[in-house]
Amino acid sequence: MFERIRNDIKVIFERDPAARSVLEIFLCYPGFHAMRFHHVSHWLWTHEFRLLARFLSHVSRGLTGIEIHPGATIGEGFFIDHGMGVVIGETAEIGKNVTMYHGVTLGGTSWKKGKRHPTIGENVIIGANAAILGAIHVGDNSKIGSGSVVNLEVPPNSTVVGIPGRVVFREGNVYNDPTGVGGTPDPEGKAIQCLTEQLMSLERRMEEFGKLLPKPENPSKAESGR
Repeated sequence: MFERIRNDIKVIFERDPAARSVLEIFLCYPGFHAMRFHHVSHWLWTHEFRLLARFLSHVSRGLTGIEIHPGATIGEGFFIDHGMGVVIGETAEIGKNVTMYHGVTLGGTSWKKGKRHPTIGENVIIGANAAILGAIHVGDNSKIGSGSVVNLEVPPNSTVVGIPGRVVFREGNVYNDPTGVGGTPDPEGKAIQCLTEQLMSLERRMEEFGKLLPKPENPSKAESGR
């Protein structure tokens, strides 16, 4: 238990430049608090103290704003930054060294019992307000963009954005989204780029059109001819 707490503190210092002291983490980091509650409630859940486990997770939700079902399996090095509004379902599985921002949902798409929540690989980053739905797998070292809704498998080493989520970058620098800039889409930047390209194209056409127009006579020669 103490080794896990020590590791979680180390992870926060590594991934959050705003962290200044151990005392600050103990007092002011809801993600850290939520994981302390989850470790206990998950132990209770796996040892058949289901009602007590659910009650403890409910208390955690009220105190931290983070809802983690006690049945969820979470690996080491898990970091929830800010945390408010995070929901992690019962059959969700999260690998090692995953980073998750506020408003993320690991939800189900079915009322049937059994596996119905996502499996997140190792070293995955999930942006704010993203929703990953269903019993799908997100591959290792992948990134889920903020606000994305993902309901299909995500291959390893990929970046997914949009609604519905689509892969815009894969290992090997293969881009599948024309709006992608450096692996991350920037719609405003793309719009400005398109406008700039159109303006440059118009300038080139104006130059070509100007070359076709007859050149005016030299005024000095015209006056001397009179």
